[in-house]
Amino acid sequence: MPVNNRIIMLVDMESFYAGVEKAGRPELRGLPLAVVGDPSVPSSAVLAACPVAKRFGIRTGERLSSALAKCPALVPVRPRMGDYIEISAQIASILEAYTDLVEPYSIDEMFADFTGSMHLYGGVPEELARLIQSRITVETGVRSRFGIGANKVRAKLACDLVAKRTETGIFHLHNEEDWTNRIWPEPVRRMWGVGGRMERHLHALRILTIGELARTPLSKLRARWGVNGEVLWRIANGIDDSPVSPWTRTEHKEIGTTITLPRSYRSAAEIETVLLDLCTEIGRRARRMKCMGDTLSFGAGGEGGYRRSEGVRRRIKLADPTDITAELYEAALNLFRGSWDGMPIKRLSVSLSGLGRAEVYQPSLFGNREQQRAIDRAMDEIKDRFGETAIVRGRSFTEAGRAKDRAEKIGGHYK
Repeated sequence: MPVNNRIIMLVDMESFYAGVEKAGRPELRGLPLAVVGDPSVPSSAVLAACPVAKRFGIRTGERLSSALAKCPALVPVRPRMGDYIEISAQIASILEAYTDLVEPYSIDEMFADFTGSMHLYGGVPEELARLIQSRITVETGVRSRFGIGANKVRAKLACDLVAKRTETGIFHLHNEEDWTNRIWPEPVRRMWGVGGRMERHLHALRILTIGELARTPLSKLRARWGVNGEVLWRIANGIDDSPVSPWTRTEHKEIGTTITLPRSYRSAAEIETVLLDLCTEIGRRARRMKCMGDTLSFGAGGEGGYRRSEGVRRRIKLADPTDITAELYEAALNLFRGSWDGMPIKRLSVSLSGLGRAEVYQPSLFGNREQQRAIDRAMDEIKDRFGETAIVRGRSFTEAGRAKDRAEKIGGHYK
């Protein structure tokens, strides 16, 4: 079927984390609620605010202390990431009852292509959206919004710029007239893919609206930003040929993890202990995925970076693809020791890329790699049976270690 005749929906869950909390705790439904990384820490970030809290001006990303200043009656609750992941999967299953083309975009957003199945449900996209919306609310307690368009870009902007403002939470961009009348007048900062820095650059070129960006000569944008300029131009014009692919969720180009430390670490020994925890986690994930990587990256920053706000990031090509914790840790140590200037560290990240299948690796004739791999597998088996902290390297149990704390979290937040 021609691309222009596709029926694509972007399904977005309203204030997802907060919506899940209110669905599970009816006594909180009329109160201003915010899901906060750690409600006991004033500087902790707001991860989600319910619509009641948003009316006080509370926004995602601001500090809890700031949110409480705006709304002293705010109810801060700790996240339950395990529950959010489970409900996100439940919502995906609801969509999959109507189409097999469902692509998770994030934990609270999913694309779905109903082109091939629309005739089974009356042929009216808005009616199908209302049906699915009702099921999501009844089965999970979470309110959802639907943007409908001929491709993923149009569905996304229909949701972000129009559906979220309507009472029904549903909007269908039927044609080019809808696009130019409803999308083009919006400020360019509200367009998918435009952040604060890009907004300033576009304003400097006197491009203030999405329509003005769409009418800017493509050659001018490519000359300024290369392929990124063309991406912006295509989004502004609603051009997108990419399919809705359920396989997107299984593609992995990198295994990475980042940690924000509970305080600034000032000694090399403390920092190296955390690096060991991170490399242990990455190695375990690689082995679970049955893959190895040939490039290790290390990143770090203090309260404002080392001496610069962006911190530092280094990478190294490994001699051989690996999933061995000891080899990952050795590479991370070399990168850290070669870049650290002695300033306090607040954030650390480690990632493994250049991934390939573990079963095709070339065994080494030297060293004790197979012995190290056997040790890692034995530790993995113990953790699988008895939990992540059933066996941990001794230094990880020191005050600096974060292994126990991270075992209690998903994505840096409590399960």
